[in-house]
Amino acid sequence: MKHILRCHEITKTDFARGEGCYLYDVHGKRYIDFEAGIWAAALGHNHPRINQTIRAQIDQLMHLGTRYPNILTEEAAVAVLGTVGLAEGKCTFLSSGSEAVEFGVQVARRLMGRPLLLTLAGSFMGSYGSAGKTSSDEWYMFEWSACAACQRSNGCEGCSYLEEIPFERIGAMVFGGGNAHGLVKLPPPQLVRTLVSRVKQQQGLYVANEITTGMGRTGAWQGFQHYAPQPDIVALGKGLGNGYPVSAIAMSLDVAERLESGAFRYVQSHQNDPLGSAVAKEVIAVMREEELVERSRRVGALFLDELKQLARRHAAIKEARGRGLMIVMEFAGERESWSVTSLYHELLERGLVVGISPAANVMRFYPALTIGENDIAQLLEELERILKGA
Repeated sequence: MKHILRCHEITKTDFARGEGCYLYDVHGKRYIDFEAGIWAAALGHNHPRINQTIRAQIDQLMHLGTRYPNILTEEAAVAVLGTVGLAEGKCTFLSSGSEAVEFGVQVARRLMGRPLLLTLAGSFMGSYGSAGKTSSDEWYMFEWSACAACQRSNGCEGCSYLEEIPFERIGAMVFGGGNAHGLVKLPPPQLVRTLVSRVKQQQGLYVANEITTGMGRTGAWQGFQHYAPQPDIVALGKGLGNGYPVSAIAMSLDVAERLESGAFRYVQSHQNDPLGSAVAKEVIAVMREEELVERSRRVGALFLDELKQLARRHAAIKEARGRGLMIVMEFAGERESWSVTSLYHELLERGLVVGISPAANVMRFYPALTIGENDIAQLLEELERILKGA
Protein backbone atom coordinates (compact mmCIF):
# COMPACT_ATOMS: atom_id res chain seq x y z
CA MET A 1 0.00 0.00 0.00
CA LYS A 2 2.95 2.33 -0.54
CA HIS A 3 1.11 4.58 -3.01
CA ILE A 4 -1.89 5.23 -0.74
CA LEU A 5 -1.64 8.50 1.17
CA ARG A 6 -1.55 7.79 4.89
CA CYS A 7 -4.28 10.01 6.33
CA HIS A 8 -4.87 7.77 9.36
CA GLU A 9 -3.77 4.45 10.81
CA ILE A 10 -3.76 1.62 8.26
CA THR A 11 -4.08 -2.02 9.31
CA LYS A 12 -2.34 -4.48 7.03
CA THR A 13 -5.27 -6.82 6.44
CA ASP A 14 -6.03 -7.29 2.75
CA PHE A 15 -9.76 -7.92 2.47
CA ALA A 16 -10.81 -9.34 -0.88
CA ARG A 17 -14.59 -9.73 -0.61
CA GLY A 18 -17.56 -9.36 1.68
CA GLU A 19 -20.84 -11.16 2.20
CA GLY A 20 -23.45 -10.07 4.71
CA CYS A 21 -21.70 -9.32 8.00
CA TYR A 22 -18.53 -11.15 6.95
CA LEU A 23 -15.29 -10.10 5.28
CA TYR A 24 -12.77 -12.47 3.69
CA ASP A 25 -9.11 -11.74 3.20
CA VAL A 26 -6.97 -12.82 0.24
CA HIS A 27 -6.21 -16.09 2.03
CA GLY A 28 -9.88 -16.92 2.52
CA LYS A 29 -9.95 -16.23 6.28
CA ARG A 30 -13.36 -15.04 7.47
CA TYR A 31 -13.89 -12.03 9.75
CA ILE A 32 -17.09 -10.77 11.38
CA ASP A 33 -17.41 -7.06 10.63
CA PHE A 34 -18.66 -5.11 13.67
CA GLU A 35 -17.97 -1.79 11.93
CA ALA A 36 -20.11 -2.29 8.79
CA GLY A 37 -17.29 -0.84 6.69
CA ILE A 38 -17.19 2.66 8.13
CA TRP A 39 -20.67 2.35 9.66
CA ALA A 40 -22.20 2.43 6.18
CA ALA A 41 -23.05 -1.15 5.11
CA ALA A 42 -26.28 -1.17 7.12
CA LEU A 43 -27.70 -4.12 5.15
CA GLY A 44 -24.39 -6.00 5.14
CA HIS A 45 -21.80 -6.37 2.41
CA ASN A 46 -22.70 -7.52 -1.08
CA HIS A 47 -26.46 -7.37 -0.48
CA PRO A 48 -28.09 -9.17 -3.43
CA ARG A 49 -30.94 -6.69 -3.96
CA ILE A 50 -28.67 -3.66 -3.81
CA ASN A 51 -26.21 -5.33 -6.19
CA GLN A 52 -29.01 -6.17 -8.60
CA THR A 53 -30.31 -2.60 -8.45
CA ILE A 54 -26.84 -1.26 -9.27
CA ARG A 55 -26.38 -3.70 -12.17
CA ALA A 56 -29.79 -2.92 -13.64
CA GLN A 57 -29.38 0.85 -13.34
CA ILE A 58 -25.88 0.81 -14.84
CA ASP A 59 -27.41 -0.69 -17.97
CA GLN A 60 -29.99 2.12 -18.09
CA LEU A 61 -28.53 5.42 -16.90
CA MET A 62 -25.90 6.30 -14.29
CA HIS A 63 -25.47 10.05 -14.52
CA LEU A 64 -27.33 13.11 -15.80
CA GLY A 65 -26.75 16.84 -15.92
CA THR A 66 -28.32 18.72 -13.04
CA ARG A 67 -30.95 20.26 -15.34
CA TYR A 68 -32.50 16.85 -16.01
CA PRO A 69 -33.82 15.17 -12.85
CA ASN A 70 -34.90 11.57 -13.38
CA ILE A 71 -38.13 10.00 -12.11
CA LEU A 72 -35.99 7.71 -9.93
CA THR A 73 -34.77 10.74 -8.02
CA GLU A 74 -38.34 11.86 -7.37
CA GLU A 75 -39.26 8.38 -6.12
CA ALA A 76 -36.15 8.23 -3.93
CA ALA A 77 -36.94 11.67 -2.51
CA VAL A 78 -40.45 10.52 -1.54
CA ALA A 79 -38.92 7.47 0.18
CA VAL A 80 -36.34 9.53 2.08
CA LEU A 81 -38.84 12.18 3.14
CA GLY A 82 -41.07 9.44 4.51
CA THR A 83 -38.31 8.24 6.86
CA VAL A 84 -37.67 11.71 8.31
CA GLY A 85 -41.27 12.87 8.80
CA LEU A 86 -41.23 15.50 6.04
CA ALA A 87 -43.60 13.91 3.54
CA GLU A 88 -44.49 17.26 1.94
CA GLY A 89 -40.91 18.51 1.88
CA LYS A 90 -38.16 18.45 -0.72
CA CYS A 91 -34.88 16.59 -1.10
CA THR A 92 -31.67 16.59 -3.09
CA PHE A 93 -29.11 13.79 -3.40
CA LEU A 94 -25.36 14.30 -3.11
CA SER A 95 -22.30 12.08 -2.70
CA SER A 96 -21.02 12.25 0.88
CA GLY A 97 -22.26 12.83 4.39
CA SER A 98 -19.90 15.76 4.91
CA GLU A 99 -21.35 17.44 1.85
CA ALA A 100 -24.93 16.89 3.00
CA VAL A 101 -24.29 18.37 6.44
CA GLU A 102 -22.44 21.36 4.99
CA PHE A 103 -25.32 21.90 2.56
CA GLY A 104 -27.76 21.98 5.49
CA VAL A 105 -25.51 24.32 7.46
CA GLN A 106 -25.22 26.76 4.55
CA VAL A 107 -28.98 26.69 3.99
CA ALA A 108 -29.52 27.62 7.65
CA ARG A 109 -26.98 30.43 7.41
CA ARG A 110 -28.48 31.82 4.24
CA LEU A 111 -32.07 31.77 5.48
CA MET A 112 -31.41 33.07 8.98
CA GLY A 113 -28.57 35.54 8.41
CA ARG A 114 -27.31 35.22 11.98
CA PRO A 115 -23.64 34.84 12.92
CA LEU A 116 -23.81 31.64 14.98
CA LEU A 117 -25.10 28.09 14.85
CA LEU A 118 -25.52 26.04 18.03
CA THR A 119 -24.35 22.46 18.56
CA LEU A 120 -23.24 20.25 21.44
CA ALA A 121 -19.55 20.07 22.33
CA GLY A 122 -18.02 16.85 21.02
CA SER A 123 -20.17 16.72 17.89
CA PHE A 124 -18.62 15.72 14.57
CA MET A 125 -20.41 17.13 11.55
CA GLY A 126 -18.11 16.87 8.58
CA SER A 127 -14.64 16.94 7.11
CA TYR A 128 -14.68 20.39 5.56
CA GLY A 129 -16.43 23.74 5.34
CA SER A 130 -18.09 25.52 8.23
CA ALA A 131 -19.34 22.21 9.66
CA GLY A 132 -15.84 20.78 9.56
CA LYS A 133 -14.11 23.78 11.17
CA THR A 134 -16.72 24.68 13.84
CA SER A 135 -14.77 27.89 14.47
CA SER A 136 -15.89 30.12 17.34
CA ASP A 137 -16.87 32.97 15.04
CA GLU A 138 -19.48 30.72 13.38
CA TRP A 139 -20.43 28.20 16.07
CA TYR A 140 -21.49 28.17 19.71
CA MET A 141 -20.34 24.83 21.13
CA PHE A 142 -22.43 24.13 24.20
CA GLU A 143 -20.47 22.20 26.83
CA TRP A 144 -23.09 19.86 28.23
CA SER A 145 -21.01 17.49 30.41
CA ALA A 146 -22.56 18.89 33.58
CA CYS A 147 -26.03 18.24 32.15
CA ALA A 148 -25.41 14.49 31.90
CA ALA A 149 -25.61 14.10 35.69
CA CYS A 150 -28.07 16.93 36.37
CA GLN A 151 -30.55 16.19 39.19
CA ARG A 152 -32.57 19.41 38.96
CA SER A 153 -36.23 18.69 39.67
CA ASN A 154 -37.42 21.33 37.21
CA GLY A 155 -35.22 20.13 34.35
CA CYS A 156 -33.57 22.87 32.30
CA GLU A 157 -35.85 25.66 33.44
CA GLY A 158 -33.77 28.57 34.77
CA CYS A 159 -30.46 26.74 34.29
CA SER A 160 -27.52 29.16 34.46
CA TYR A 161 -25.60 27.20 31.80
CA LEU A 162 -28.36 27.77 29.26
CA GLU A 163 -28.67 31.44 30.17
CA GLU A 164 -25.11 31.96 28.89
CA ILE A 165 -26.12 30.93 25.34
CA PRO A 166 -26.70 33.98 23.07
CA PHE A 167 -29.88 32.63 21.46
CA GLU A 168 -30.59 35.98 19.79
CA ARG A 169 -27.43 35.50 17.67
CA ILE A 170 -28.10 31.84 16.80
CA GLY A 171 -29.76 30.90 13.52
CA ALA A 172 -30.08 27.14 14.01
CA MET A 173 -29.51 24.21 16.32
CA VAL A 174 -27.52 21.41 14.62
CA PHE A 175 -27.85 18.10 16.45
CA GLY A 176 -25.94 14.89 15.76
CA GLY A 177 -27.97 12.29 17.67
CA GLY A 178 -25.30 11.30 20.19
CA ASN A 179 -22.66 9.67 17.99
CA ALA A 180 -20.04 12.17 19.26
CA HIS A 181 -17.05 11.16 17.13
CA GLY A 182 -17.94 7.50 17.60
CA LEU A 183 -17.83 7.75 21.41
CA VAL A 184 -21.64 7.46 21.83
CA LYS A 185 -22.27 10.19 24.36
CA LEU A 186 -26.03 10.47 24.59
CA PRO A 187 -27.28 13.83 25.89
CA PRO A 188 -30.41 14.03 28.06
CA PRO A 189 -33.54 14.30 25.88
CA GLN A 190 -34.81 17.19 28.02
CA LEU A 191 -31.67 19.18 27.22
CA VAL A 192 -32.04 18.68 23.47
CA ARG A 193 -35.73 19.53 23.55
CA THR A 194 -35.01 22.68 25.55
CA LEU A 195 -32.24 23.88 23.24
CA VAL A 196 -34.39 23.30 20.15
CA SER A 197 -37.31 25.09 21.81
CA ARG A 198 -35.18 28.10 22.72
CA VAL A 199 -33.81 28.35 19.17
CA LYS A 200 -37.32 28.05 17.77
CA GLN A 201 -38.53 30.84 20.05
CA GLN A 202 -36.11 33.06 18.12
CA GLN A 203 -37.57 31.74 14.80
CA GLY A 204 -34.43 29.70 14.25
CA LEU A 205 -34.12 26.35 12.47
CA TYR A 206 -33.50 22.82 13.72
CA VAL A 207 -31.03 20.78 11.64
CA ALA A 208 -30.51 17.06 12.30
CA ASN A 209 -27.21 15.48 11.28
CA GLU A 210 -28.18 11.82 10.73
CA ILE A 211 -25.13 10.70 8.73
CA THR A 212 -24.14 8.21 11.42
CA THR A 213 -27.23 7.98 13.60
CA GLY A 214 -29.79 7.65 10.81
CA MET A 215 -31.16 4.77 8.76
CA GLY A 216 -31.98 2.48 11.68
CA ARG A 217 -28.62 2.71 13.41
CA THR A 218 -30.11 3.72 16.77
CA GLY A 219 -33.20 1.51 16.64
CA ALA A 220 -35.31 4.28 15.11
CA TRP A 221 -35.40 5.41 11.51
CA GLN A 222 -33.46 8.52 12.53
CA GLY A 223 -31.58 9.36 15.71
CA PHE A 224 -33.47 12.62 16.32
CA GLN A 225 -36.64 10.59 16.89
CA HIS A 226 -35.33 9.69 20.36
CA TYR A 227 -35.12 13.36 21.30
CA ALA A 228 -36.75 16.46 20.01
CA PRO A 229 -39.49 17.78 17.72
CA GLN A 230 -39.47 17.49 13.96
CA PRO A 231 -36.35 19.01 12.33
CA ASP A 232 -36.59 21.54 9.52
CA ILE A 233 -33.56 20.04 7.74
CA VAL A 234 -32.16 16.50 7.88
CA ALA A 235 -28.83 15.28 6.44
CA LEU A 236 -28.50 11.58 5.59
CA GLY A 237 -25.58 9.47 4.39
CA LYS A 238 -23.65 6.27 5.20
CA GLY A 239 -26.45 3.68 5.58
CA LEU A 240 -28.52 5.37 2.87
CA GLY A 241 -26.26 3.85 0.21
CA ASN A 242 -25.19 0.66 2.03
CA GLY A 243 -21.63 1.52 1.04
CA TYR A 244 -22.45 3.20 -2.27
CA PRO A 245 -21.51 6.93 -2.05
CA VAL A 246 -24.89 8.67 -1.91
CA SER A 247 -26.18 11.15 0.65
CA ALA A 248 -29.27 13.31 0.89
CA ILE A 249 -30.45 16.57 2.37
CA ALA A 250 -34.17 16.72 3.19
CA MET A 251 -36.06 19.82 4.25
CA SER A 252 -39.56 20.98 5.10
CA LEU A 253 -41.70 22.54 2.39
CA ASP A 254 -41.47 25.90 4.16
CA VAL A 255 -37.67 25.86 4.15
CA ALA A 256 -37.57 24.66 0.54
CA GLU A 257 -39.93 27.39 -0.65
CA ARG A 258 -38.00 30.08 1.19
CA LEU A 259 -34.80 28.80 -0.36
CA GLU A 260 -36.20 28.55 -3.89
CA SER A 261 -37.73 32.02 -3.74
CA GLY A 262 -34.29 33.58 -3.27
CA ALA A 263 -31.12 33.56 -5.32
CA PHE A 264 -29.85 30.24 -3.91
CA ARG A 265 -28.02 28.01 -6.40
CA TYR A 266 -26.14 24.75 -5.83
CA VAL A 267 -24.62 22.54 -8.52
CA GLN A 268 -22.48 19.47 -7.93
CA SER A 269 -21.30 16.96 -10.53
CA HIS A 270 -23.16 14.02 -8.97
CA GLN A 271 -26.23 15.81 -7.71
CA ASN A 272 -29.39 13.69 -8.10
CA ASP A 273 -27.67 10.98 -10.14
CA PRO A 274 -30.09 8.21 -11.22
CA LEU A 275 -27.72 5.50 -9.97
CA GLY A 276 -27.39 6.92 -6.45
CA SER A 277 -31.12 7.58 -6.35
CA ALA A 278 -31.90 4.00 -7.34
CA VAL A 279 -29.63 2.68 -4.59
CA ALA A 280 -31.13 4.93 -1.89
CA LYS A 281 -34.67 3.97 -2.89
CA GLU A 282 -33.86 0.25 -2.78
CA VAL A 283 -32.04 0.48 0.56
CA ILE A 284 -35.12 2.05 2.16
CA ALA A 285 -37.37 -0.57 0.57
CA VAL A 286 -35.24 -3.43 1.94
CA MET A 287 -35.14 -1.88 5.40
CA ARG A 288 -38.91 -1.59 5.45
CA GLU A 289 -39.61 -5.06 4.09
CA GLU A 290 -37.09 -6.78 6.38
CA GLU A 291 -38.11 -4.64 9.39
CA LEU A 292 -34.48 -3.81 10.08
CA VAL A 293 -35.17 -0.71 12.16
CA GLU A 294 -37.16 -2.79 14.63
CA ARG A 295 -34.47 -5.48 14.49
CA SER A 296 -31.76 -2.92 15.29
CA ARG A 297 -33.68 -1.88 18.40
CA ARG A 298 -34.27 -5.47 19.58
CA VAL A 299 -30.85 -6.97 18.81
CA GLY A 300 -29.05 -3.85 19.98
CA ALA A 301 -30.77 -4.01 23.37
CA LEU A 302 -29.73 -7.64 23.79
CA PHE A 303 -26.15 -6.89 22.69
CA LEU A 304 -25.83 -3.94 25.07
CA ASP A 305 -27.23 -5.95 27.98
CA GLU A 306 -24.62 -8.69 27.39
CA LEU A 307 -21.82 -6.10 27.28
CA LYS A 308 -23.07 -4.59 30.55
CA GLN A 309 -22.96 -8.04 32.13
CA LEU A 310 -19.41 -8.42 30.81
CA ALA A 311 -18.54 -5.07 32.40
CA ARG A 312 -19.86 -6.25 35.76
CA ARG A 313 -17.52 -9.25 35.61
CA HIS A 314 -14.40 -7.31 34.60
CA ALA A 315 -13.18 -4.24 36.47
CA ALA A 316 -11.14 -3.25 33.41
CA ILE A 317 -14.38 -2.17 31.72
CA LYS A 318 -15.65 1.20 32.92
CA GLU A 319 -18.94 1.19 31.04
CA ALA A 320 -20.92 -0.16 28.10
CA ARG A 321 -23.36 2.28 26.55
CA GLY A 322 -25.32 2.74 23.35
CA ARG A 323 -28.61 2.81 21.54
CA GLY A 324 -29.76 0.33 18.92
CA LEU A 325 -26.68 -0.98 17.11
CA MET A 326 -24.56 2.07 17.98
CA ILE A 327 -22.66 0.72 20.97
CA VAL A 328 -19.33 1.34 22.67
CA MET A 329 -17.43 -0.18 25.56
CA GLU A 330 -15.20 2.19 27.51
CA PHE A 331 -12.27 0.80 29.49
CA ALA A 332 -11.14 2.13 32.85
CA GLY A 333 -7.60 2.62 31.55
CA GLU A 334 -4.69 0.81 30.01
CA ARG A 335 -2.92 -2.01 31.87
CA GLU A 336 0.71 -3.05 31.70
CA SER A 337 -0.25 -6.17 29.76
CA TRP A 338 -2.73 -4.66 27.29
CA SER A 339 -4.31 -1.56 25.79
CA VAL A 340 -7.41 -0.88 23.68
CA THR A 341 -5.17 -1.04 20.63
CA SER A 342 -3.70 -4.41 21.59
CA LEU A 343 -7.22 -5.75 22.28
CA TYR A 344 -8.25 -4.57 18.82
CA HIS A 345 -5.37 -6.46 17.19
CA GLU A 346 -6.06 -9.56 19.27
CA LEU A 347 -9.70 -9.58 18.16
CA LEU A 348 -8.66 -9.00 14.56
CA GLU A 349 -6.36 -12.01 14.78
CA ARG A 350 -9.35 -14.02 15.99
CA GLY A 351 -11.46 -12.90 13.04
CA LEU A 352 -13.40 -10.01 14.59
CA VAL A 353 -13.33 -6.46 13.18
CA VAL A 354 -14.20 -3.78 15.74
CA GLY A 355 -13.58 -0.05 15.97
CA ILE A 356 -11.45 1.74 18.53
CA SER A 357 -10.72 5.25 19.78
CA PRO A 358 -7.45 4.72 21.71
CA ALA A 359 -7.31 8.22 23.19
CA ALA A 360 -10.71 7.67 24.81
CA ASN A 361 -10.09 3.99 25.74
CA VAL A 362 -13.18 3.09 23.73
CA MET A 363 -14.01 0.00 21.67
CA ARG A 364 -16.84 0.47 19.17
CA PHE A 365 -19.52 -1.81 17.71
CA TYR A 366 -21.54 -0.44 14.76
CA PRO A 367 -22.36 -3.65 12.81
CA ALA A 368 -24.82 -4.11 9.98
CA LEU A 369 -28.44 -4.16 11.16
CA THR A 370 -28.51 -7.76 9.95
CA ILE A 371 -25.81 -8.93 12.42
CA GLY A 372 -26.55 -12.43 13.71
CA GLU A 373 -27.02 -13.13 17.39
CA ASN A 374 -24.57 -16.02 17.02
CA ASP A 375 -21.97 -13.56 15.70
CA ILE A 376 -22.53 -11.34 18.73
CA ALA A 377 -22.16 -14.39 20.97
CA GLN A 378 -18.81 -15.21 19.33
CA LEU A 379 -17.54 -11.67 19.95
CA LEU A 380 -18.62 -11.83 23.60
CA GLU A 381 -16.93 -15.19 24.09
CA GLU A 382 -13.65 -13.93 22.64
CA LEU A 383 -13.78 -10.75 24.74
CA GLU A 384 -14.36 -12.87 27.83
CA ARG A 385 -11.38 -15.08 27.04
CA ILE A 386 -9.06 -12.16 26.36
CA LEU A 387 -10.06 -10.21 29.46
CA LYS A 388 -9.73 -13.26 31.71
CA GLY A 389 -6.19 -13.77 30.46
CA ALA A 390 -5.18 -10.11 30.51
